[in-house]
Amino acid sequence: QVQLVESGGGLVQAGGSLRLSCAASGIIFSVPQMGWYRQAPGKERELVALISSSDSTNYADSVKGRFTISRDNAKMTVSLQMNSLKFEDTAVYYCYLRKWPYDYWGQGTQVTVSS
Repeated sequence: QVQLVESGGGLVQAGGSLRLSCAASGIIFSVPQMGWYRQAPGKERELVALISSSDSTNYADSVKGRFTISRDNAKMTVSLQMNSLKFEDTAVYYCYLRKWPYDYWGQGTQVTVSS
């Protein structure tokens, strides 16, 4: 029903920036809650940022002040601007969409931050 495709991952030095994007397609009739999760090697998947249907946002404490989530409802995309990257941000980042009663996930994009 819904497909999510991430892009923008890569290798960056600590202190640098990356911008991730996620394009949603499929049967979507209203603005959904979307967000970004990440999973580092040996760790559980964790919430990075969420943006609601009304554009309210939530961030993990570890990324507040450094990451910004935004969306383009016309294009049905969500982005994550990541600044002041740290080695600890290294992970596979997954785009997320909630279309009740289901959750949808992208395939993931690798972000590697060198120290």
